[in-house]
Amino acid sequence: MFKNLARASHGLVALVAAATLSLAAQAQSPAVKPPLPVAFVYVSPVGEAGWTHQHELGRRAMEKALGGLVTTTAVESVPEGAESERVLRDLASQGHKLVFATSFGYLEPTLRVAADHPDVRFEHAGGYRTAPNVNTYNARYYEGRYLAGYLAGKMSKSGVAGYVAGFPVPEVIQGINAFTLGMRAARADAQVRVLWLQTWFDPPREREAALALVAQGADVLTNHSGSAAVAQTAQEKGVRMVGYQSDMRRFAPDAQLTAVTHQWGPYYTRVARAVLDGRWQPVPVWGGMKDGFVVLAPFHPDVPAPVAKAVRAREADIIAGRFHPFSGRLIDQSGRERQTGGTISDGALATMNWFVSGVVGTLPKP
Repeated sequence: MFKNLARASHGLVALVAAATLSLAAQAQSPAVKPPLPVAFVYVSPVGEAGWTHQHELGRRAMEKALGGLVTTTAVESVPEGAESERVLRDLASQGHKLVFATSFGYLEPTLRVAADHPDVRFEHAGGYRTAPNVNTYNARYYEGRYLAGYLAGKMSKSGVAGYVAGFPVPEVIQGINAFTLGMRAARADAQVRVLWLQTWFDPPREREAALALVAQGADVLTNHSGSAAVAQTAQEKGVRMVGYQSDMRRFAPDAQLTAVTHQWGPYYTRVARAVLDGRWQPVPVWGGMKDGFVVLAPFHPDVPAPVAKAVRAREADIIAGRFHPFSGRLIDQSGRERQTGGTISDGALATMNWFVSGVVGTLPKP
């Protein structure tokens, strides 16, 4: 995964530029007679929470919204690499006309399979390259991460948060930095300690990392990984946590302050309708809180009303475009000034490979 980071960063600049293209300049796909066969490929088990679970909820919401206009297939626990290419190729050969590939490492296999099946539309989550029949989609998770960090800063007693992270790709780095900026906006001396997993889904390793962070003084935990292990560990150890991907209240009813949840149902429904109507186009999508892609779960009753009000006010500012988490002067963890003022560009976000001041941890070398 990480060995592809430099290439991904370069490609993400192109993705951001491509997103500005006029829809009229893109070739549309032919309409598809219903029912439209739609497939989803998942990197981990569906489970009861996490990255894959949220995509599965999106699939179910699409089915409910479109009824007999679609049929769906889901394949879970598909490793990135050769196995994902085999699965994608099988799904295309079986007659599926729309395929959602929902993990970062599926991009190259998706592009190869798409080249051999020009009549199939592919949607890849988090990718940085498109093709005539391949589109990419992602969410501005960093918006919710900033708010989560602000809440963590207000609620932490030690001023130390622990962050269990999967791979050091720009999306994950954005989240760590935004969380830290939010936490430091609430508490100037806050620290965010990061431990890398080098995997997206491994509950025992996620738990081990969470325990190590608690031992280092973290009294608030969060994660960018695929299971409920961090939430369960926070509940067990009596520390607070901010859920990610899913609302983790069922796993951490006493620990969870809120959760940064992913909501894919409306997007999947729109894409399927576009394919059915012949309006589908390979124009990258990077939606945020204003688009409903990222939603904060309800606050724990322990969160004081003034704190909740302050978080919601900043959330409203983000949705309205009055505030950006990466605005103003930005200093990295070495003390170097990365931005004197203004707002960071999408291109700079898409290639982010540095930590802001306040992060304790290093970026693994390729």
